[in-house]
Amino acid sequence: MADSSKKMQIVFASAECAPFVKTGGLGDVAGSLPAALVRAGAEVIVMVPKYATIKDEYKAQMEHFSDFYVSLGWRNEYCGLEKLEHDGVTYMFIDNERYFARDYPYGFFDDGERFAFFSKAITESLQHLPAGFECDILHCNDWQTALAPVFLREFYQGLPLYDRVKTVFSIHNVAFQGQFSDTVMEDILGVAHIPAAASQLRCDACSINYMLGALRYADAITTVSPTYANEIQTPEFGEGLDGVLRERSYALQGILNGIDVAGFDPATDKRIAANYTVEDRSGKAVCKAKLQEELGLEVRDDRPLMVMVTRLTRQKGLDLVMYALDRILAGGVQVAVLGTGDRDNEDGLRYFQDKYPGTMAARIEFDPALSQRMYAAADMFLMPSKFEPCGLSQIIAMRYGTLPIVRETGGLKDTVIPYNEFTGEGTGFSFSNFNGDEMGDAVFRAARLFWDNRDAWNQLVTQAMSQDFSWTRSADKYLDLYFFMHPEIERPAAVVDEPVVVAEPVAAEEPKAEEKPVEAEPAKANPEVKVEATPEPEPEVKPAAKPAAKKTTTRKTTAKKATAAKATATKTTAVKTTTSRKRTTAAAKKAAEAEAAPEVKADAVEAKAAAKAPAKTAAKKTTTTAKKTTATKATATKAAATKAAAKPAAKVEETPAESKAEATVEAKPAAKTTTRKRTTTAKKTTAKAAAPKAEAMPAAVKEETKPEAKPKPAPKAAKVKTAPKATPKVEPAKKAPVSPVAATEEKAPTKKTSVRKATATRKRR
Repeated sequence: MADSSKKMQIVFASAECAPFVKTGGLGDVAGSLPAALVRAGAEVIVMVPKYATIKDEYKAQMEHFSDFYVSLGWRNEYCGLEKLEHDGVTYMFIDNERYFARDYPYGFFDDGERFAFFSKAITESLQHLPAGFECDILHCNDWQTALAPVFLREFYQGLPLYDRVKTVFSIHNVAFQGQFSDTVMEDILGVAHIPAAASQLRCDACSINYMLGALRYADAITTVSPTYANEIQTPEFGEGLDGVLRERSYALQGILNGIDVAGFDPATDKRIAANYTVEDRSGKAVCKAKLQEELGLEVRDDRPLMVMVTRLTRQKGLDLVMYALDRILAGGVQVAVLGTGDRDNEDGLRYFQDKYPGTMAARIEFDPALSQRMYAAADMFLMPSKFEPCGLSQIIAMRYGTLPIVRETGGLKDTVIPYNEFTGEGTGFSFSNFNGDEMGDAVFRAARLFWDNRDAWNQLVTQAMSQDFSWTRSADKYLDLYFFMHPEIERPAAVVDEPVVVAEPVAAEEPKAEEKPVEAEPAKANPEVKVEATPEPEPEVKPAAKPAAKKTTTRKTTAKKATAAKATATKTTAVKTTTSRKRTTAAAKKAAEAEAAPEVKADAVEAKAAAKAPAKTAAKKTTTTAKKTTATKATATKAAATKAAAKPAAKVEETPAESKAEATVEAKPAAKTTTRKRTTTAKKTTAKAAAPKAEAMPAAVKEETKPEAKPKPAPKAAKVKTAPKATPKVEPAKKAPVSPVAATEEKAPTKKTSVRKATATRKRR
């Protein structure tokens, strides 16, 4: 049974976390996702190393919470917990100056030891957390925390506090795995004497892989986009781990990252030249002009400005950029690049800046404020990555109304919808292969739309800015995973109510048809009928509304007009032979047409019968002439028949819901014979009801006629009328309109032909 009082309690471990320390996308995730989880009702503690590079203003807010020693191989290392509350999230900084008091987070000879200590400190800290906090989920990120699931299983499993802990490991970039010499297994990790751990960490004869251990020990594995989750299971993108990822594909899923929509908001951002919104984008033109002036580009609003904010590496597609940049600049597109990276790429960008002054600008530096101004000012954002787990730059660009041009890989494929010139759909432009010419073509597709169809361009910008990339959406997906792993904890109502709200409008639309709620009750009582019967009412809801109105008006006019007896007779025959909504709809339409123009209806019925019968041209002529001479007699006999059947007809009309409810219960055996047969052959079933030779009829149709035992006198009266001894002249006029479909039956063709001959001879006389 779910515990409603217990909250989901999560420890989120990461080697970096904005705003304290950040070198890439991992810092953004660790800085935003925990806050979104807290807003969704969870309790979260984020664990980060206490680096020397953290700003003093944050260090001053930290309070010493606890300290203990962590065993690492043969040594015991000091570990302090420094607590800091920030934006509703509790942060615990792992303090050890020997490992973390350095100028930069990564890139040192002893990184294997440093982050093995960090992983061991995380697991040890779970018993030193604030009172009342018992960890349910330990969520680790990238190779720096990958050993925590290994230590938890090998050294802490069986302890009461750790039994409830489930581990989640997130891959942010599978290319960085943490590979070190296998000597660290005994000297640092202390697992050399555990055969299971030693074998599962080893990646070759002389080295171990931290990420490999997490992939084998974690309860669940996530990565930062659905497409990337599929890609890393292939040799092309798996970086040697594709085999184990395929083995554990059942535990792997991709959840897209989000962005801080409050921090990246063009309406309130103080770092850009002018603010703007989706509705009023005049401020974006101001931002563009200011940036062009700042970077030494021509200040022109008729030239598209394309920017890149990136690391200048091959992974980010700089090979393609260098190949196609000459063509792009010569074609009239302005380009501005911000970033640092490989020396060859930096020098190449400086070369193009000198070759195309006023069109190309290269800023080989790291400047967060300038990057923000470039996101806001540009028309297009180029991101031709060779691989991209998720990517945040293209999401930020769309938030600021800058259309991304991306390669269809990883998170780029999941976040950018390519422009469709025929439907107008899309949020950017994309190309498939890692090819410079394809990238250049995509750039000029965007540029041509900018030049030739500004209305379509503006609509595309609106669609891009309207996308929801908030962390709230991503946090819900992570909570789905957490609560799946801990079903005994009840999920907060605020999260559960969301899908129910979406379902309410559908229920509100359905009661347009009066009979819908009555049909729903038997369907719920019998699930087998529900599955096969639900497709039938859906297309009938809209058309059933209009005939319902006609039916009520017919009932009102029957009391006023004496000629309504004809409509009543047709209704009784319709109710007797048909119970589905389509059949009653057809009967109601015929009744309404009969009141409006009875003579026209008779002509139409006879014409339909003539079209179905193979040799009816002579019969049509005789019946149309006989109709005029015997019309008065026919109406008189119909009125007499109606008196006999008036009470049963009124009873059926008063309780249409009950008859429909009974029909749905009886429809159980008919559902097995397929719904299509019942709906598309309505006319044939009515004909079979009129001529009760029911060998080929479905079981449901046979049973449907049983509750209608009361209206049976009406067909008997019709048989008396059609007897040749009593009224021979009424026969042809009566048979044609009452059952036009029965004329097509192969039951009694000889009688009809003899009747037609008789009427023809009578006419000659």
